[in-house]
Amino acid sequence: MKLIASLTSPYARKVRIVLAEKKIDCPIEVDIPWNADSKVPDYNPLGKVPVLELDDGMTLFDSRVIVEYLDNVSPVQRLLPDGNRQLIQTKRWEALADGIIDAAVAIFLEKKRPAVQQSQEWLDRQHGKIDRGLAALSHDLGERPWCHGDGYSLADIAVGCCLAYLDFRFPDIQWKDAYPNLLALQQKLETRPSFVDTCPPSA
Repeated sequence: MKLIASLTSPYARKVRIVLAEKKIDCPIEVDIPWNADSKVPDYNPLGKVPVLELDDGMTLFDSRVIVEYLDNVSPVQRLLPDGNRQLIQTKRWEALADGIIDAAVAIFLEKKRPAVQQSQEWLDRQHGKIDRGLAALSHDLGERPWCHGDGYSLADIAVGCCLAYLDFRFPDIQWKDAYPNLLALQQKLETRPSFVDTCPPSA
C-alpha cells in the first residue's frame, strides 16, 4: 500500500493524519498533479491527489473514500462512529470542511491566471462560500470541545485541515477573531503529533 500525495494538499493531509492516528505504516510517493511530468493520472483518471494504491494494485481516490477505507482497515483509534445518524453527521462535518477547501483551491487556481483573465465575480462567489462555511462551522461547534460527539473524530481532522489550509494559502482571511471557538479547536488540534508531523512545507 502507498499514498500518492502532494505535501501541500489539505485533502492529502487529512489522509496522512488518519494514517498517523490509525498507526498504519504507509509510504508516501510525492507527486504534484499540476506538473507536466506528473504520474497522478496513471493512478487516478481524474488527475487528483490523494490516491491510495492498495497491495493488489487497486487505487482509491477522493480523500473521503480513502479515510473511510482506512478507518475500517484498523481498529485502532476509530474516527468514524457506528450508527447511521452519527456517521452521517460526522461526514456532514467533513463535507462542509472539504467544501470550504474546494472554494479556497478554486480561488488559489484562479489567482494563478493572468490578471486580465481572472473573474472577480467567480472569486467573490468562492469567497462567499468560505465566509458562509466558516460561519456554519462555528455555529455547529458552539461551545463543545469537539465537532461531533464526546471526543476526537474525523470531523475534527477535516475541520483542522480546512482551517490550516486557509492559514497556509490565505492568511489575509481574518477568521480567528470572528470565530474564537474555531481558533480554540485549531490550537488544540495543532498540539497532536499527527498534525505537527503533517504540517505543509513553506509555500
